Amino acid sequence: MIEGWEYFFVALAAAVAGAINALAGGGTLVSFPVLIAAGVPPVSSNITNTVALLPGYIGGTLAQWNDIKAQAKRLWLILPASVVGGLLGGILLVLSGEKVFGAIVPYLILLASLLLAVQDPVRAWLIRRAAEKGHGQVSEFWSTVPIGLASVYGGYFGAGLSVIVLAALGLTVDESLTKLNALKQAVSFSVNVAAAVFFLFSGYVVWEVVLVMAVAALVGGWLGGKLAGSIKPNQLRWLVVSIGVVVGIIYLVRG
Repeated sequence: MIEGWEYFFVALAAAVAGAINALAGGGTLVSFPVLIAAGVPPVSSNITNTVALLPGYIGGTLAQWNDIKAQAKRLWLILPASVVGGLLGGILLVLSGEKVFGAIVPYLILLASLLLAVQDPVRAWLIRRAAEKGHGQVSEFWSTVPIGLASVYGGYFGAGLSVIVLAALGLTVDESLTKLNALKQAVSFSVNVAAAVFFLFSGYVVWEVVLVMAVAALVGGWLGGKLAGSIKPNQLRWLVVSIGVVVGIIYLVRG
């Protein structure tokens, strides 16, 4: 499926994706199209990419562990919805098959690019909302509904999931942005673990590619952390958005 020299480009894309995820988010918009270009079918590319980049979510979760465990009550409320949603999204992906998923890939990439583009406005809105008093916060129980729906999307494709989750939490949870970010990380980790566990038995995982990508993504994430002080995340984010839009349009034209 992938020839020797193509592993280099796949590894490079995974390293770049790991660095991007560490700095700004949206690394899937780089690694996923490269897998397809290397000849891996769309569903297998998506599943292989999800499994390969999972270690990055582990690192991000551990980095915010103190803020996560301080919200144990909320976690017991939203994590079941995250796990179920991620599992359902993974099942839908496998059931949709290569033809259907391949047909909607351009739209998923463009949607993910849009979500990444509005990340800063969403954060700014959350900061303003947190500063307001008496804004009529709804019961946190209702956060399970948008989180569950977002998790289905996350299990199906995943790019841009963090923006949806952060916005959903901001609507239903009255908390600081730091703690909302920690909850978002826990949700994203749960969604990807649930989907990845199901994918392990799907027959779509290209294991030799997973091994190459996982190592490269870990190295890229480490480098991204080292470069955090010298690269502006906003500029990197817009570069990724631009790449996503171009790739999405190319797929639309080719389709």
